[in-house]
Amino acid sequence: MLNAKEIRTRIKSIQDTRKITNAMYMIASSKMRKAKAELDKTRPYFNALNNEIGQILQAVEGVDSPYFTSKATSDTRDETYGLLVITADKGLAGSYNKNVIRQAQRLISNHPNSRLFVVGEYGRRFFTSQGIPIVKSFLYTAQNPTMDRAREISSILLDLFEKKEIDKIYLIYSELKNSLVTDVVTSCLLPFEHSQLLSSDGKENKADLATAFEFYPSIDAILDNVVESWVSGFIYSALVDSFSSEQSARMTAMNAANRNAEKILADLTLQYNWVRQATITQEITEITAGARAQKMKRQKEGQRS
Repeated sequence: MLNAKEIRTRIKSIQDTRKITNAMYMIASSKMRKAKAELDKTRPYFNALNNEIGQILQAVEGVDSPYFTSKATSDTRDETYGLLVITADKGLAGSYNKNVIRQAQRLISNHPNSRLFVVGEYGRRFFTSQGIPIVKSFLYTAQNPTMDRAREISSILLDLFEKKEIDKIYLIYSELKNSLVTDVVTSCLLPFEHSQLLSSDGKENKADLATAFEFYPSIDAILDNVVESWVSGFIYSALVDSFSSEQSARMTAMNAANRNAEKILADLTLQYNWVRQATITQEITEITAGARAQKMKRQKEGQRS
């Protein structure tokens, strides 16, 4: 059993750790609010761009573009996937990183020819330790998601897609549903299916097609130009969503750590009080026994005299 000094040392250590976890919780909360504010500023533009692409494809039939398909694409094991996996640069975020990596491993096992692109130091270290080759690792992007970094990533992926070195581009990231819930999302960026541009009820909105469109120089050239902006915007949105999810997961983990620390401190405090009370009781017993012995000694000396 620990003595009082050892218990006091453990209590001090846990109190110091709790200060760190409290600070990490506050920092994660601040970063998440800032990231969500940035996402809310840019998301309307890309949502509008997505709607415009949908209207164009619904208004014009027979669009011949490698970026789009009118029906669901086949899913064969021999296809080469370009997998963009977004993880964090750091741990201490619960199961945030592991959930994303687990989903990536599932896709890689189903499509061994997949080419891996990783955002985040955590993912880079994991796949390197597992001997899984990484085509490109984007450093510092997870902690600083910007449009410039999203454009850099999209240009690399689009170049490989246009050269037909990869058949599909998949994005694996965490989406923040609310302050407590995050989901791992696997989204096929390219080729873009026509069904993805249907309205929420699953039907095309014919009212939006009443306006006559004129395309210059051509519909294919316009779509090819728009796709780059759309892919960049989707990747940027995923980067910010992942960053927000990371901070939310870290807040949850640090909150759990704080609660555990409080529980341990309560147990240690109770244990310390027991030890201190036992020490006091022992000291009182020793004093009482000593006083009794002295009294008996004096009585014996009095009887002799």
